[in-house]
Amino acid sequence: MANFLSKLLSMGSDRELKEFEHITAQVNDLEPSFEAMSEKELRGCTTAFRERYAQGETLDELLPEAFAAVREASRRTLGLRHFDVQIIGGIALHRGTVAEMKTGEGKTLVSTLAGYLNAIPGEGVHIVTVNDYLAKRDSEWMGRIYRYLGMKVGLLQNGMRLNLKKPAYEADVTYGTNSEFGFDYLRDNMVTRSNMRVQRGHHYAIVDEADSILIDEARTPLIISGAGTKSATTYKDFARAVRGLTSEVDFEMDEAKHTIATTDEGLKKIECALGIEDLYSDASGQLVNHLQQALKAEYMFHRDQQYVVTDGEVKIVDEFTGRIMEGRRYSEGLHQAIEAKEGVIVREENQTLATITLQNYFLMYDKLAGMTGTAMTEDAEFREVYHVPVEVIPPNRPIVRIDHEDLVYRTIECKFQAVADDVAERHATGQPCLVGTVSIENSERLSRILDKRGIKHNVLNAKFHEREAQIVAQAGREGAVTIATNMAGRGTDILLGGSPDLIALDLLRAQGVEPEEATEEQHDAALEEAKRTCKREHDNVIKAGGLCVIGTERHESRRIDNQLRGRSGRQGDPGETQFYLSLEDDLMRLFGGDRMDRISAMMERYEMPDDMPIQAKMVSKAVESAQRKVEEVNFSMRKNVLDYDNVMNTQRQVIYEERNKILDGKDLMEHIDEVALETVQREVSGFAPQDHDETWDARGLSKWLMELTGRKDVPTIDPDVDPEPDDVAALVDDYVDRCFAEKAERIGEDPMHALSAQVMLRVIDTRWMAYLQEMDYLKTGIGLRGFGQRDPLVEYKSEAYSAFTELVSTMYEDFLRTILRLEVVMRPRATPSEEEPDELHGAQYSGPSEVDGDQGARRAPAPSTLQDPAGPQGANPGAAKPRTYRKADDPDPYVGVGRNDPCPCGSGKKFKNCHGRNR
Repeated sequence: MANFLSKLLSMGSDRELKEFEHITAQVNDLEPSFEAMSEKELRGCTTAFRERYAQGETLDELLPEAFAAVREASRRTLGLRHFDVQIIGGIALHRGTVAEMKTGEGKTLVSTLAGYLNAIPGEGVHIVTVNDYLAKRDSEWMGRIYRYLGMKVGLLQNGMRLNLKKPAYEADVTYGTNSEFGFDYLRDNMVTRSNMRVQRGHHYAIVDEADSILIDEARTPLIISGAGTKSATTYKDFARAVRGLTSEVDFEMDEAKHTIATTDEGLKKIECALGIEDLYSDASGQLVNHLQQALKAEYMFHRDQQYVVTDGEVKIVDEFTGRIMEGRRYSEGLHQAIEAKEGVIVREENQTLATITLQNYFLMYDKLAGMTGTAMTEDAEFREVYHVPVEVIPPNRPIVRIDHEDLVYRTIECKFQAVADDVAERHATGQPCLVGTVSIENSERLSRILDKRGIKHNVLNAKFHEREAQIVAQAGREGAVTIATNMAGRGTDILLGGSPDLIALDLLRAQGVEPEEATEEQHDAALEEAKRTCKREHDNVIKAGGLCVIGTERHESRRIDNQLRGRSGRQGDPGETQFYLSLEDDLMRLFGGDRMDRISAMMERYEMPDDMPIQAKMVSKAVESAQRKVEEVNFSMRKNVLDYDNVMNTQRQVIYEERNKILDGKDLMEHIDEVALETVQREVSGFAPQDHDETWDARGLSKWLMELTGRKDVPTIDPDVDPEPDDVAALVDDYVDRCFAEKAERIGEDPMHALSAQVMLRVIDTRWMAYLQEMDYLKTGIGLRGFGQRDPLVEYKSEAYSAFTELVSTMYEDFLRTILRLEVVMRPRATPSEEEPDELHGAQYSGPSEVDGDQGARRAPAPSTLQDPAGPQGANPGAAKPRTYRKADDPDPYVGVGRNDPCPCGSGKKFKNCHGRNR
């Protein structure tokens, strides 16, 4: 169905491609005139384009000239001239699509075209990569083009200081990873001073390896968290209790659906081991969650597959790229359960401080574009979630790679021996081999087999992440054998014969010269020799058949298999691909279904030996069917994450918008009257309902008022004297207004403005974090509502709405309580600092102070200068009443009337509750 929908939606793509070719012809027509420009003229194009844009020309109208300028700048700075298909790719990116371009087609260079054009308005362009290495490499390499044309280039790196990030975002084009952009957005909405924000909006983003970032990584939200309070002992106890259970006897597990549950017999064993009579009697549900996570950690998550243990720390391995996901931790206690299982230090559970899904982050951009080698299989999801279509860009040269049918063996052992045989045979002829595995465990298993056969090879997996670029770049050398854990988003081109630049560095080291210390003559000599070596090896590799890509297992996603295939046959090079499978592979075992059973029965019926493979269309169809099933499961998981985050997305925007207004100078003092009245009316309605008399709680109302203001001189509230709730509300409102006015008079107007802003920020942050924690707990158990024939998502929406309504309605009450009770202690200091506002030296709330890595916001220091007098001391009942400003000569009868004065209309109500309500 998804494929049919994609074809239906892509029917007009040929027409668009023809339009893009027509625009490309215009760019080509301009090429001679730009080639003839002097350096000064070419560098001056940016200023001219910006002036024309300011005068009303659109980016579409500027496109041909801007693209011609970039092409010429690239030729002069990098020696690279954009191919026509790269111009087409640049147009597709500018139009806000995901451009599917095969590996080796130069996507990095394509991004400079759309990046430059969309940077002309001066609102900033974000180019998003999958890791810090690629962000740094591309900002330096492609940055030469932008800088030549007079644009500034910024770079974001994990752990970068705040004073370096701000200039990076202020640049015309900013390179960084998806997580860094997303976390900076969250951090910007946790700061307590406007000058601490680093981002300046979300104008246009180009996402490199778009399928990896927007699809694969979108299964987990971005979370900034602070330290929680859970004990490590509980995790260790549960880890010991679930160890040694028997499958199908003590627990039942569905690997395909990622579910596991104990049987009654298994539950009794666990309860006995823990010394707990009934786990399910825990009203909080925390013990049940501990049990669930311990079972998952022990039986569904395996070392060197889903995670690795390095330096006594459990680190997650990205299943799509094979990279270690630094700083990431599994949520809901799973990470702690794995740490307890592995016997390493159990780090305390974190509390969510801020969170957003990648989907909702990238949907904030005015225009979003992406580029990747494999996107068409996910076209429907790109359209549905991101509202971005996929545009297939034709290759510069026809693909001549040979893709062989899959070979299927009965057992995994026979499969790996066959892979080793194939590698040995090709290695002997000088043909380079790139072998893809789906886990670190399998890459090391194959490595051991090749070691026994004496075949020299390189291993690329999460354990050797730092050597990634060098290993991949040299995978095309004569006779090279490279084992890689997945190839998604590697971002490095494999050149047949190798990379001359890297070989030159190796030659210098072989001569005992460090590359950084080499003279220009030494470097040039080494480079010349490297080029000769590469030319010789390139010719030999071509004769041997080009790069051979061997897959040892089909991945859950067809896209990842296509990415591995795409490493061979770049720019018209010859090449081959071959996948080796076994009936014991996880994909075949879990999702193969009846087809796999028939294949197994056929192999047994014909008494085929284990080391004899079968190669048939039926096998390929069975594999593709299995992959589709997994893709559907993964899509529903991503959709589920997004559905739940969408419930909070509007609420998050409301909270962040209010924070930003305060940071940008919103005057809270102007709204104090309304805030106080709303708070008082809500509370009075609870203590003095409309049917009053016997249900009146005058003592409770007085107690609340003392607790709110920190004073004991509260007005006497007598139900007999003030029987109407409106009258009671007016009396209480008068008192609260007077308390606030006296506080402002004592502190001073400017400090009170600054103090109000800081207190309000603190209240918003505290309540929002408590709300997030409440939603985390709710989400953990909401699935159980399904057993009661209720939709968990509908239930979640309902409860989230109620909780947020409560948050908003009580937030200002917290604000009033804090500001009326605290006293400001002025700190003496030698000289005023720009870092600290002069008008409020002491009362400065400093929120979450630093964000540590992907998920580690350090807890906010206690604001030592905010002191609660905890009583009436400091209260000044005899202070001056609120000042009223009047314009005596204004003909309007209501001008000059104080908000707390009687309304001139004679109603007997206060002006603010009568004719002044809407003024």
